[in-house]
Amino acid sequence: MKVVQELVSYFDRKGTLSRRQLRDILDKHYVATDAPATMHGLCEKVGATYYFRVTGVTEGQLWGTDIYSGDSTIGAAAVHQGLLKPGETKILRVSVVNPPDSFPGTERNGVTSTEYGRYQYAWELSVI
Repeated sequence: MKVVQELVSYFDRKGTLSRRQLRDILDKHYVATDAPATMHGLCEKVGATYYFRVTGVTEGQLWGTDIYSGDSTIGAAAVHQGLLKPGETKILRVSVVNPPDSFPGTERNGVTSTEYGRYQYAWELSVI
C-alpha cells in the first residue's frame, strides 16, 4: 500500500493527475487508509504525502496552527483547521513539511492548540 501511495503522491505533486482522477482513486479506496492518531513515525521524510480517511475530533494533543507537530492528533487538527466537523469523515492529504522555529497555539472551531517551541517533525493538512 505504501508504494502505491508514494506513486499517487508523485503524480499528484507533478500535476499529472486531475483532481477528478485523484478523487476517483481515493473514493474507490485504492490508496487512502484510515488515519493513524498521529504522524509519529511517518514524518522522517520532508515532502512525503499521505492520503488518509480522517474523522474529526475535538480531543487530543495538538501543537501548532496550520502546521502541526509530528505528534499532534490528526483528527483534532482537521477540526481546528476547519476542514472537518467533529464526527465527520473525509479523505485528506497530509504532507510532511520542514518544521517551523515554533508552533503557535490558537483556539479555532472549538479546538485549542498549544504553543510549542522547536520540534523535529511537522506536517500540514489539505483537502483533495
